[in-house]
Amino acid sequence: MNCPQDWPEPIIRVQSLSDSGIPIIPDRFVKPPPDRPVTNTAVNDVNIPLIDLKGLFGDDSSLKVTTLDQISQACREWGFFQVINHGVSPRLMDLARDVWRDFFHQPMEEKQAYANSPRTYEGYGSRLGVQKGAILDWSDYYFLHYLPQCLKDHKKWPALPPSLREVMDEYGEELLKLCGRLMKVLSINLGLGADDLQNAFGGNNIGTCLRVNFYPKCPQPDLTLGLSSHSDPGGMTLLLPDAQVPGLQVRRNNNWITVKPAPHAFIVNIGDQIQVLSNAVYKSVEHRVIVNSGNERVSLAFFYNPKSDILIQPVEDLVTPEKPALYPAMTFDEYRLFIRTRGPSGKSQVESLKSPR
Repeated sequence: MNCPQDWPEPIIRVQSLSDSGIPIIPDRFVKPPPDRPVTNTAVNDVNIPLIDLKGLFGDDSSLKVTTLDQISQACREWGFFQVINHGVSPRLMDLARDVWRDFFHQPMEEKQAYANSPRTYEGYGSRLGVQKGAILDWSDYYFLHYLPQCLKDHKKWPALPPSLREVMDEYGEELLKLCGRLMKVLSINLGLGADDLQNAFGGNNIGTCLRVNFYPKCPQPDLTLGLSSHSDPGGMTLLLPDAQVPGLQVRRNNNWITVKPAPHAFIVNIGDQIQVLSNAVYKSVEHRVIVNSGNERVSLAFFYNPKSDILIQPVEDLVTPEKPALYPAMTFDEYRLFIRTRGPSGKSQVESLKSPR
């Protein structure tokens, strides 16, 4: 399966559409009625679990056990949770959001210098998937690599604002540490050794990357989505949400729950690769993003992924005669190409890989 070198149609910058003041969105962005963000399918009085990580780092053993249990339950039942007291400074979190908001408000010619292609997605983009005539999402984004080091290229990171590269280097280092801590917890909670899940990812030879999402104001938010329903194809995602404007929705029991971010929390979600490794003990869960007519939104999704060419399959200790392996072995590269060709597609991607029973 080869990835196309270029987009099938001319790229439409959603921010330019929004700034033009159009009262009606183009047909290319209008979702079929079942996919539109109908308010009566959203649940407003529920939120994803909020977990305080200070119990992991202190000397109180009972608090540590409680925190481990909370994370285990969230991974098994929700696939999503928020974490506070996670060790990343609020100052750095705010700076990271601010430099990217500044970038998206640079002149278009400045941003266009980093225009991306579907070959790697790296750079400034406005669509996911390469299906001709696909219905598009109401968002622009910027995608960049941290690890492996051979893919990290500062020249492909925006030069403006001037502080962006330095801020995002520090941000990447801090989130790498946090992901490493969470991986140990996830591994222990599966009954494995603390490093087993990390080793299944390739040890220290992993991949990390960032997608910064920019959701411009939309004149008809009831007809479109900022990001279509999908589960994350990678291992684990840490999302820094917009500080003021909610938009992320998580599917639970056929309802859509709008996440209410806690101040300076990260939203953690399980990706398809950890669902596979855990033999579906942990769940990657469908989520989507709604937009609104009054406010733009900026969020930063940090993806923590297995080594691209390592085979990912259920961990041997989690396969039993009663629960045989649910998924065939596949490298993350193979899976990612499968996803990139099709674009966001609910949970159908990982479910289609399940072995016949």
